[in-house]
Amino acid sequence: MSYLNVLNGDAILTLFRQSEVPGEVVVCREMMCEGKVKYTKDLAVFFESRAKHLEYQYGIDKHTYYTNVVQELEKLDSFSSGTDEIILWFEYDLFCQVNMIFLLHYINIKLPQAPPVSIVDLPHHPSSPEVLAQVFKQRVRLNADDLALAIDVWDAWCQHSPKELENISKRFPGNLRHLPVAIIAHLKRFPDSITGLSVIESYFLLRLALGSYRWYDLYTLFWNELEIFGFTNFQLDILVNRMVRAGVLEENDQMLKITSLGKEILNEEENYLDYCSLEHRWLGGVRLSDNTWCWDHETQALVNVER
Repeated sequence: MSYLNVLNGDAILTLFRQSEVPGEVVVCREMMCEGKVKYTKDLAVFFESRAKHLEYQYGIDKHTYYTNVVQELEKLDSFSSGTDEIILWFEYDLFCQVNMIFLLHYINIKLPQAPPVSIVDLPHHPSSPEVLAQVFKQRVRLNADDLALAIDVWDAWCQHSPKELENISKRFPGNLRHLPVAIIAHLKRFPDSITGLSVIESYFLLRLALGSYRWYDLYTLFWNELEIFGFTNFQLDILVNRMVRAGVLEENDQMLKITSLGKEILNEEENYLDYCSLEHRWLGGVRLSDNTWCWDHETQALVNVER
């Protein structure tokens, strides 16, 4: 049997090479849960749009993006020839799940005659090569319904409204069993219907209302308590710097503390959206400056709020 393994990032690459798992390796170095995605079936157009956005909004050099991300993914095109099985190695968190869904979309577009696709339910921070060899044996083959659901999720992710994603989160996930929880975690990133805070911004303010923290210590708490997001420190830096610019946090000698405005927002006396610019900010295909959907904490659902 010939295998093609797709890993989510370089974090487990060394461990993977030490394992006895056979086959070629492709590394997905994207972060599709962050920033704009364009709704198109033309992958060249998609990557061009994505590269421009990441360079403008996140400072990721366009050439570097094509070299490290796009060209690596394009190895799928050549490696898949003669391969008996494509195996996707992804964890349960939002970061991994969205990348996995994109990979299934990519395979559907670029490799219409692709071999069977399986997924590995990768544990968080696998501890040894032996763990990887064990979960490889427990991989699950995706069926036609699983693949159709993945395509529907990716299409919904790229839409201008998040409502279809919410609808999809209620469907039977089949072998993509982590998707519903990951989608709900994503929807909670939309502004709260009362405070305007995403669930992550709210978490940071609530933590800092109890006392000051160093950046990394705050991130460590986040990674331990809100593991479902799987965000990198790069993503958290962007979010925290945005909160500092909005005036709800202040930083001094690497220490973060909440401001009086931040406390007023937590007390529902002010709205974060009155102070934080939404220009050029996207959640998937949703441009937040044009968005009227908010997350309602009481009903645990999206609500349409005209501002």
